[in-house]
Amino acid sequence: MKYNKIGFIGLGLIGGSIAKAIRQYYPDYEIVAFDKNKETLALATQESIINVACTSIDDNFQKCDYIFLCAPVAFNTAYLKQMIPYLHDSLILTDVGSVKTPIHEEIIRLGLEKYFIGGHPMAGSEKSGFANSKALLIENAYFILTPSASVSEEQVTSYHDFVESLHAIPLVLDYKEHDYVTGTISHLPHIIAASLVNFVKDTDTENELMKHLAAGGFKDITRIASSSPTMWQHVCAQNKENISHILGNYIEALKTAKEYVDHGDEQNIYDMFEHSRNYRNSMPDSSAGPIKKSFCIYCDIPDESGAIATIATILASNAINIKNIGIIHNREFEEGVLRIEFYDGDSLERASALLQRHRYIIYER
Repeated sequence: MKYNKIGFIGLGLIGGSIAKAIRQYYPDYEIVAFDKNKETLALATQESIINVACTSIDDNFQKCDYIFLCAPVAFNTAYLKQMIPYLHDSLILTDVGSVKTPIHEEIIRLGLEKYFIGGHPMAGSEKSGFANSKALLIENAYFILTPSASVSEEQVTSYHDFVESLHAIPLVLDYKEHDYVTGTISHLPHIIAASLVNFVKDTDTENELMKHLAAGGFKDITRIASSSPTMWQHVCAQNKENISHILGNYIEALKTAKEYVDHGDEQNIYDMFEHSRNYRNSMPDSSAGPIKKSFCIYCDIPDESGAIATIATILASNAINIKNIGIIHNREFEEGVLRIEFYDGDSLERASALLQRHRYIIYER
């Protein structure tokens, strides 16, 4: 039986974005949400995203078609026992955590497999919280489904179709395979970014030359170091075996690169950069991965008063919203001095074409 009612436990960046997507595509659905932060609940109510704001997990969660666990990974597992009174045969219990093994193991221990399909929308931002959530965050992003062994094919198909209707891209994986894959392409890069930023901080000169000279390239590859420390603390704790194994292999790869440099092995150094370039260029841009793409262009502008305001006016007059704009004081890869970031790829393409028509030189990375 279908109730057209969906519950959320936690309403942060991901939970809020899913709720906003549901409200956009299913405006008549009832959405019930619990969050420890009362300001979050007030904002979600004010924006008409949720119908019922709950300060505790109570009978408002009766008769839901879906309940999304959207708290930090460890907390989602802890909430499972509180979900038991609200489970019924047509309900799908799911989560949005980027680590799946711990919650699946607890689901098995509690005997709740027939209700549970793990979920992981592979989208995110360096910002956190409901205030930064948006329906577009999951659009064209892979949304991994990790069904339990006892859940029905009908339920898996239903959830698959529901995710697709939110304009995300559903993909079914075994939960253990999921944790190894995301450990490599999501968890490892976050650790590398954080370690690299801390390395620069710890080895910087007294007058902080590295900090002030760090240009667009460095900031691009370390952007995700601005992500929530709490979330990544939980992720590393919950996926520690995979991450430790992957880090070990990566450290060996770094040692190999060091040997090439130590020995002046120019051919292997060239091959390392060529292979990485070719493999990276083969990656599709059509869908979002676990690390959200940044939609940026770089623009050459004259060093004169009003130059940035002119560009902003051109874009605004054509209804193109700017997410961020700033001067790059040292140019890299022949890119322009002005970096402009947009909310989506369509805005980037329109802005690029528009500014080129106005005789600006544009570079895209």
